[in-house]
Amino acid sequence: MPKKRKSGGRSKGSKGRTEYVQCCKCGQRVPRDKAKKITRRISLVDPSLMKELRKQGAYIYTRTDTVYYCIRCAVYYGIAKIRPEEERKKRVPLGRR
Repeated sequence: MPKKRKSGGRSKGSKGRTEYVQCCKCGQRVPRDKAKKITRRISLVDPSLMKELRKQGAYIYTRTDTVYYCIRCAVYYGIAKIRPEEERKKRVPLGRR
């Protein structure tokens, strides 16, 4: 079988074995370096109330929520896009995607 990607779809490098994480949609166990990681900041306060509190100078705590998706779910939910073959081969710096 021909190999589709040089990295095998992972960002492992020469680390060896990596730990597994669970996909939040389907529950599949995926290596952490292969999974798509989404980090969101979640506020515990209603947005309209937060606006008023900020005017008064209150500090509002936000919680960081980290979610992992397997590749299948990431493509299905639009988090990762399928790129054409020529675009896949281009080397693009991380900040410009």
